[in-house]
Amino acid sequence: MQPVLVVLVVGLTPKLVGEATPFLARFLREGGMRPLRPVLPAVTCSVQASLLTGLLPREHGIVANGWYFRDLAEVWLWRQSNRLVAGEKVWEAAKKRDPSFTCAKMFWWYNMYSTADVSATPRPIYRADGRKIPDCYTEPPELRYELTKRFGRFPLFHFWGPMADITSSKWIADATRYVIDTYNPTLTLCYLPHLDYGLQKWGPDPADPRLARELAAIDQVVEELVHHARRKGRRVVLVSEYGILPVRGAVAINRVLREAGWLRVREELGGELLDAGASRAFALADHQLAHVYVRDPELLPEVRRRLEEVEGIARVLDEEGKREVGLDHPRAGELVALAERDRWFCYYYWLDDARAPDFARLVEIHRKPGYDPMELFIDPRFRFPKLAVARRLALRALGFRTLLDVIPITGTTLIKGSHGLVVEEEDEGPLVATDRPELLPEGPLAATAFKDFLLAHLFPPA
Repeated sequence: MQPVLVVLVVGLTPKLVGEATPFLARFLREGGMRPLRPVLPAVTCSVQASLLTGLLPREHGIVANGWYFRDLAEVWLWRQSNRLVAGEKVWEAAKKRDPSFTCAKMFWWYNMYSTADVSATPRPIYRADGRKIPDCYTEPPELRYELTKRFGRFPLFHFWGPMADITSSKWIADATRYVIDTYNPTLTLCYLPHLDYGLQKWGPDPADPRLARELAAIDQVVEELVHHARRKGRRVVLVSEYGILPVRGAVAINRVLREAGWLRVREELGGELLDAGASRAFALADHQLAHVYVRDPELLPEVRRRLEEVEGIARVLDEEGKREVGLDHPRAGELVALAERDRWFCYYYWLDDARAPDFARLVEIHRKPGYDPMELFIDPRFRFPKLAVARRLALRALGFRTLLDVIPITGTTLIKGSHGLVVEEEDEGPLVATDRPELLPEGPLAATAFKDFLLAHLFPPA
């Protein structure tokens, strides 16, 4: 067996590799690179599941970053149990070839209760008084204490939200080096999210000086990690899940469904909550894709016709359409809407901002019925944003039940980059690179072929 490190650099595309990323440019030049053909939707959980199982969403079941649990009548995003992912994982296939094989899975998604030998994933502590304390979950459990002792608490508020920056990726890279040194896994999977933040906030133009700084920052983190792995005798594979496209605004698909009379809300203390179980049709918005759950089969043609009329929606997939793209799984919506390449879907369902639920203005990834990239921003209405945050944190420290209600719910044009579609332009899409170029295919590598590609690195031909 040949030990291998896989570094997933979120959002990395051939277009972004250049002057600001000297190490990445050299790695691609000296090794080899191919475009990666992602699955639909090209979002974190779906693509990672395909990379590790070799299966389409119709088979592994991860149809987006979350879905509508029909039996619970609730929308849940960003679940963490690996038991949600069907199919044989790459480390399970490797163990069949050699029982001494071990795998460390560092912050790749669906990382709890997996069959990997070592793992770490974000897992905040939720206190009864509403506090959210940064932390992580690990296997074995003692790894959590080892990492916290050496590197401090996992920097959750730098992993997502308006403070998201290179801090979390540095912490993950440091933790990965420690795991390589301490546990000596045959396969190490490392997830570095950093580029995602700037790409969504500012768009994918590498000439933008703000993005150039972010590219330089992740380039340095990857360089240090790769050099460490090579000193430990590891081969290295770099991969990304998707490319970010420039966008100019959002499609509020749930407002369309509500205005048509199909989406129902429940009023609570002046705010409105989506009542998914009582709705005839509603959408789970996830970047440039939306799963539309339609309760009544006879309503499907009418819902589809209405959505096809909406500006910013490129296509609405029915059962046949979902089957064509490998998304025909029971967890998927009865219909799946795809945005135009310069638009994205927001989850908003209220028609009056004064009646938005209290969590709309929070970083609250588990309560919102859809992905919300606006959580990367502090509301521009605050003249002194840091002071606004500090004041709320001070009140919390004094024991007041104060919400960190600093996220904007207007001005969705703040978002300049999104993803989820499978783009044809190879320089705008994800990539795979390796220091074993002889193992690369002639053309693009499908996400579903990555598992076998990785096994070839772990068990190279004699």
